[in-house]
Amino acid sequence: MALESWFMDDSNEDQRLPHHRNPKEFVTVDYLADLGVVHWKLNPENYENDSKLSKIREERGYDYMDLLDLCPEKVSNYEEKLKNFFTEHIHKDEEIRYCLEGSGYFDVRDKDDRWIRILMKPGDLIVLPAGIYHRFTLDTSNYIKLMRLFVGEPVWTPYNRPQEEHPVRKEYIKSLTQKFGETIRGY
Repeated sequence: MALESWFMDDSNEDQRLPHHRNPKEFVTVDYLADLGVVHWKLNPENYENDSKLSKIREERGYDYMDLLDLCPEKVSNYEEKLKNFFTEHIHKDEEIRYCLEGSGYFDVRDKDDRWIRILMKPGDLIVLPAGIYHRFTLDTSNYIKLMRLFVGEPVWTPYNRPQEEHPVRKEYIKSLTQKFGETIRGY
């Protein structure tokens, strides 16, 4: 099954809800790719011996890997961590996540500064490009097991919005401007 994503409504209800617009406005994987978001569907039950995952890691240089169980029972200061993950930010490097169990949402900003919600389910591996504004939350299941991948030693320092003068953000905006051939609004 394809990655599910959609434009979000502007509601302040529970962040763990789907937040579909009415009517629903789905986003294609091609549009996500235009924003630099890359996706693969893999077999999460065989991640330790998955040749597809090994090939992706080798081709993209992802030599660091760890696993993260995110749920109230396994994470101290769970509510605080979830709040931090949901604060809009960028990173200097790609953010690579592979969902092995459970589910959650990555929200990314598009070229017009609109939120797109990406549903992560078992088997979804996504890469968010350096410099894209994003945030993460669990859904109402309150559980996800993620594989985190990184090139070299992991540095997950978030740079909270606004970061328009950050060099990696400027580079990301430049790439969008070249791809879409227009000035990017809202930045």
